[in-house]
Amino acid sequence: MYEPFPKNYVWNLSTNICLLGGGNIGEVHEANRPIVEASEQGGDAGTERLFDSWINVADKVCANAAADEARGFTLSAGTKYMRASNYYLCAERMQSRDYAPRWEAYQKGLDLYKKACELTGRHVDFVEIPYEGSSYPALFLHDGSGTPRPAVVSCNGLDSMKEHIDMGFGDAWLKRGINVLFVDQPGTGQALRQRGLTAVYDAERWGTPALEYLLTRSDVIPNKIGMSGLSLGGYYAPRVASNEPRFALCCVLGANHLWGERQKQRLENEGENPVPHYWDHVMWVWGKDNMDDFMAYVPNITLDGQIEKMRMPFLITHGAGDRQIPAYNAQRSYDQAVNSTKREMRIFSIEKDFETEHCGADNGTMSRDFIADWCAETFAEIK
Repeated sequence: MYEPFPKNYVWNLSTNICLLGGGNIGEVHEANRPIVEASEQGGDAGTERLFDSWINVADKVCANAAADEARGFTLSAGTKYMRASNYYLCAERMQSRDYAPRWEAYQKGLDLYKKACELTGRHVDFVEIPYEGSSYPALFLHDGSGTPRPAVVSCNGLDSMKEHIDMGFGDAWLKRGINVLFVDQPGTGQALRQRGLTAVYDAERWGTPALEYLLTRSDVIPNKIGMSGLSLGGYYAPRVASNEPRFALCCVLGANHLWGERQKQRLENEGENPVPHYWDHVMWVWGKDNMDDFMAYVPNITLDGQIEKMRMPFLITHGAGDRQIPAYNAQRSYDQAVNSTKREMRIFSIEKDFETEHCGADNGTMSRDFIADWCAETFAEIK
């Protein structure tokens, strides 16, 4: 993994996520260069300085985009607005929920993503998925033709958001003839930040409504809808697919079979965390006010007793050197998927694939393309 911050995994991970989403290495370097010393204080300390430095670069990229737009250079403006959106969202996701400036940065990230799509001709519908008397936001990425195509529901992990998943992975599916519904499911993105919808272990509660939304679209083939997730989505997606047999396939970037158990391990021996202020963040995500309640809830977050119910094709990918979620999670998911009509496990290594970290953060292209190819192949096998 590219590690500009010595001994600070969480800041390095965020940098790599940004690059995977299309960040410019020169701009990212300028955001990171002034804060190397601050990074040495640890993952939580200094995050406000990180925020300021990244926002400074995002503001400059945004100003350059506005200058392009004023001259009528709409494509150039759109690509810059998309990078600025990436930087605002990366800066925001690193902050405590009590850090007030994050909210303006988050909204800027959303607004610029939308503007970038409009200026570059990216076909994205901004939709609402009904959910238990409310709704959560989603992005439907398509080719604009109206032609019925297979589709995938893509869910977030613990701290990711739909815009970032699209930036990193959307085109891989789209270019293979697959539309994508990127969801900010409860506990993530806008659903958490702007709707107050917290995560639930029985993820089919929000997964089934996403499927049912796609079934209303004339540009989706009804029997070719898949479920996908990354990171904690490696728990959510199989949980949803195991309990919603209308999905045609399931694929994960990063297995997460025993997430609840992993939290107990983290509490006992603090490991590599995906975000600063980790415990406050996970309690926010799951809607818990204290650690006792959170730790009493997490035993529910397991795929034991669930994956045996899965009957559709199932792909599990994982990094051999994943520092957050041990690779034995992938083997456990594979071993329990005994009723899957087609199961496959692919472990990526630095020696063979130049990719080994959590959810391909150190490369991403190998796992992204493999998953998209597998989905296209598997959809083609469905009559």
